[in-house]
Amino acid sequence: MSDTEIQQIATDIAGGRPPMVWFTAAAVGVPEGRSGKVVEIGDRSESDFLRVKPTGSKDVLSFSPTEVTLTKPPRDKAAPASPAQPKSTTRKESTVTQPSTLTTSIATPPSPAPSPTPAAPKPVAPAAEPAKPAAATGAAKPAAKATAARAKPKAPEVTVTLTGTADGEWSVDVVSGKKKSVRGLPVTSSAVAQAAKVLHPEVAEVVAGILEAARVVQESKVQQLQTELAEAKRLLEELSD
Repeated sequence: MSDTEIQQIATDIAGGRPPMVWFTAAAVGVPEGRSGKVVEIGDRSESDFLRVKPTGSKDVLSFSPTEVTLTKPPRDKAAPASPAQPKSTTRKESTVTQPSTLTTSIATPPSPAPSPTPAAPKPVAPAAEPAKPAAATGAAKPAAKATAARAKPKAPEVTVTLTGTADGEWSVDVVSGKKKSVRGLPVTSSAVAQAAKVLHPEVAEVVAGILEAARVVQESKVQQLQTELAEAKRLLEELSD
């Protein structure tokens, strides 16, 4: 699937029209040719960022662009399946009549002529095929497990780090999954105090203690600067006399 098609899918989703897609042979856990709707486009840094809800399923699974297509597969692909159904029905009949018609009719070539043997020999050969549905059932179990595993996409972990200095300066860092989204964003002391009150009383108590210590440091600096300013003014007046 090209970037243009992915952009078109994003436009359709934004307009409230989830587009229909069809699964390719590369899709894991879903039969090729089955349809589904793209309900969301996730983070493109991930390989499976297309969120697809298969037709007839309540689960929303994650797929890569190579596993789905906007091109509807031709209907004639399903045509070979119709002859297979008569084989399955005749397969049951052959199991019952196999002891009486095993060898006499195999050599007879298949023909639409009203010969009594052509119709019976064909079902005799597929009698060894009942193992295929069993294999398909066995293969369906890993596919079902893969579908169940993909039905629970993990949300990225988010880490918010609040850093304060002795001078009362605060900054915030945000890490989403393995990506650092926000680096050293300055925040005011008042905003930190309000956020701490909302989070939890214990958090508010710790932050209040840090803010009080920073306030004491700043008051000390102010007093020191005032003392230095007064001394500088005195020296200036002496020099002016």
